[in-house]
Amino acid sequence: MTKALSSDQTTPEPIPFIDLKAQFQTIREETLEAVQRVFENQSFILGDEVAEFEYDLAQYCDSREAIGCASGSDALLLALLGLEIGPGDEVITSPFTFFATAGSITHCGATPVFVDIEPGTFNICPEAIEEAITPNTKAIMPVHLFGQCADMEPIWRMATRYGIPVIEDAAQAIGAEYRGRRAGVLGRAGCFSFFPTKNLGAAGDAGAITTDDPELAARLRRLRVHGDVGEYRHAEVGYNSRIDALQAAVLKVKLGHLETWSEARRSNAALWQELLGDRGLEDAIELPVEAAGCRHIYNQFSIRVLHGRRDEVLQKLRDRKIGCTIYYPKSLHLQECFASLGYREGQLPESERAASEVLALPIYAEMPESHQVQIAEALTEIVCEAHSRSTVSFPFEMPDSRAA
Repeated sequence: MTKALSSDQTTPEPIPFIDLKAQFQTIREETLEAVQRVFENQSFILGDEVAEFEYDLAQYCDSREAIGCASGSDALLLALLGLEIGPGDEVITSPFTFFATAGSITHCGATPVFVDIEPGTFNICPEAIEEAITPNTKAIMPVHLFGQCADMEPIWRMATRYGIPVIEDAAQAIGAEYRGRRAGVLGRAGCFSFFPTKNLGAAGDAGAITTDDPELAARLRRLRVHGDVGEYRHAEVGYNSRIDALQAAVLKVKLGHLETWSEARRSNAALWQELLGDRGLEDAIELPVEAAGCRHIYNQFSIRVLHGRRDEVLQKLRDRKIGCTIYYPKSLHLQECFASLGYREGQLPESERAASEVLALPIYAEMPESHQVQIAEALTEIVCEAHSRSTVSFPFEMPDSRAA
């Protein structure tokens, strides 16, 4: 039987992992006006709305061209096809990422070659890339995971040396920077997702590809419309992967606010570092690292929960109605659908370790500071309780609660 709450007990108010409604309220009028304009014009496919958004996106990323498409997954696939990658080819990438990274490689007929990640940034290890290059390697696809660029200089150098194009999976990294240059211009092509929960989110699915190569851009524009070059003349077999005018109109509004939102996320990340960094939890959790020369835009704020306690901590936070989640619980090289590639457990240990330890905390731009304080206190209490039951001795004690 459920026990009734006493008069001094209250049900904790849920803390969301992300609150899209809070963002919408700040741009409600602009967004509705943009949507209304599309309906008034009744021009829903490509057209001026898409062209204007593509121009603004290219300006933001400092690229010559931006090509909108139906999703971030399609952006990856179109980029691969645009570079004529197909059966018999290999593409080196990270196993610690969203499925679409490797899925796009498989869909174009090529083989994903997984190499391990760097433990600090969760991004692909450049040294491991070079060890995996073979005569069949036709592209390198680094992932700028969680909003931080991979270490691109050594990747550039080896790509140039071997004559291999680099395709950035920048799905989580719009606005991220590497040595003063933005994600999307750090390779031959950059691929973005505008899934609603991204830093720049559409009102549904949408994506884009950036490039400085005009010939590649022209081919990508063909590929997204069945290879059509006009007047129902098809130069090649393409896809139906157009970005809707409605999505472009919404994204154009949001792009004007992106820098403000990115800085708010960075401020929230700094507060997380402060709230969790001075509680003596170093032996229990590890905080994310911002690499030198990088601007991290924190699509996710993923900590590591050590000593095999991640799942326990996750469940106890959820029991307290605190929004948190895992990106990603199983490394791609161990996914059932890639069993034929022959990877074994233990072969890519840093990716596997990350998959067992990462825990993403809320980081969205509109998040109240009081929520961060509340989560930090709950996390500290849960972690300390877990370690108090351990046979291992840990050198920290439960600290006093922080004032809001």
